[in-house]
Amino acid sequence: MPLTQTSEELAAWLRLSLEPNIGSATACMLLSALGLPDQIYAQRATALSRHVPEALARQLAAPMPADMAEQVERALEWVQAPGRHILTLAEPTYPQSLLTIADPPILLYVAGDPAFLQGPSLAVVGARNATPGGQENARAFARHLAGNGWRVVSGLALGIDAAAHEGALDAGPQGAGTVAVMGTGIDRIYPASHRDLAHRIAAHGALVSELPLGTGARPQHFPKRNRIVAGLARGVLVVEAAKQSGSLITARLAGECGREVFAIPGSIHSPLSRGCHALIRQGAKLVETAMDITDELGGGPTPARPSPKEAVPAAPPSHPVLDALGFDPLHLDAIQARCGLETAALQTQLVELELQGHIARLDDGRYQRLH
Repeated sequence: MPLTQTSEELAAWLRLSLEPNIGSATACMLLSALGLPDQIYAQRATALSRHVPEALARQLAAPMPADMAEQVERALEWVQAPGRHILTLAEPTYPQSLLTIADPPILLYVAGDPAFLQGPSLAVVGARNATPGGQENARAFARHLAGNGWRVVSGLALGIDAAAHEGALDAGPQGAGTVAVMGTGIDRIYPASHRDLAHRIAAHGALVSELPLGTGARPQHFPKRNRIVAGLARGVLVVEAAKQSGSLITARLAGECGREVFAIPGSIHSPLSRGCHALIRQGAKLVETAMDITDELGGGPTPARPSPKEAVPAAPPSHPVLDALGFDPLHLDAIQARCGLETAALQTQLVELELQGHIARLDDGRYQRLH
């Protein structure tokens, strides 16, 4: 069946996004110089070579390869289903905040409501191997922010990202919702364990990807994803991060495109605090509550609920094991040395405190206080 004019235009956008050896910066340059994609493909190679190398000009002037045509047709079929959208740079629904970054994606695949890509947003990012305390902080901050009108943007990864999405969803139907920017094609959930979470996000927010359908998880895709996370948001909150991490890339990209960077400090002994401490030394805003963020940004929704620091369950006013544990993770023998309890009695109290939600047992056997 012949494509309608609208489908033909979208097909040209899809082809431009699929062209090898053309990044978003080159694509944007061609769009600026020659017009919409169908006008680019109407040019002869000699005209195109004024703007790009000759080999690339010949590539653009040639007929669309068969395998690329199949990908385009697949995307045109995908977008026909309810709740699916492809936003191009020419669409009024394309997120305006992305137009301020150096290399905006020329198109976005969206599952969910594209309206969630507009309005005041904050990115919450951090370590994949986050501590229980870090995940709880991310969840509490995101719940508070979403409950007070700030959309939460993150990357659907393990650890802090997942906790941030869950916290935003916990704010309920009155919350501002959440946006997950994916480092895969929008039809490939990564990690697979987040399939249910991704479905919830699509139902109460939006999943977003610039990558073609069927694209799997590859290391080089995640920095590209991170620039979209940073670009969509007014600011980026880093909850936990090692000295070398993707979260610090997101923070750097945020700073480069004029966004605010926030970081939660942690224990000087924790490797996952070192990235946040490095950001603070470089000028990121130290935050202890979500109010610290909204007060700094100003001009957004007015907070009306308690800050997450005030919303978490209170620990017992005085408990010898908690006092001995402090806020640095410790092994059993170190706790015992501090509080002097017999091993059996200490283990009983640790189990009780864990069941009450005051401490967590880490994968390496250490215990960490949460409140």
